[in-house]
Amino acid sequence: MPLLTIENLPGPPVVVPAGATLLAAVQQAGHDWRHACGAKGRCTTCRLDVLAGAEHLTPRTAPELRYLAAGRLLATERLACQVRLPQGEATGRVPEATKLPHVEYVG
Repeated sequence: MPLLTIENLPGPPVVVPAGATLLAAVQQAGHDWRHACGAKGRCTTCRLDVLAGAEHLTPRTAPELRYLAAGRLLATERLACQVRLPQGEATGRVPEATKLPHVEYVG
């Protein structure tokens, strides 16, 4: 099964079930993750900074392309509520700007 490693969250890599968004997989693994719009791609609070394995992720969605063009997403960032990992492995980090105050991040 595909695996997502989040460098600054404690615990093992997250197993990403077939068809699940990265946000859904992270939440299913027990992590709290910011997503102000309810995972509808209407904000950028669920950003994930992708460090490796971007080639295994699904293509950018229309909301991601819109935010990228507007400068609200960096080239290395994806919206966790939009992107899927159908195969392989990916590594990322929670960006500083979207960290939750009650979560203890590592590194």
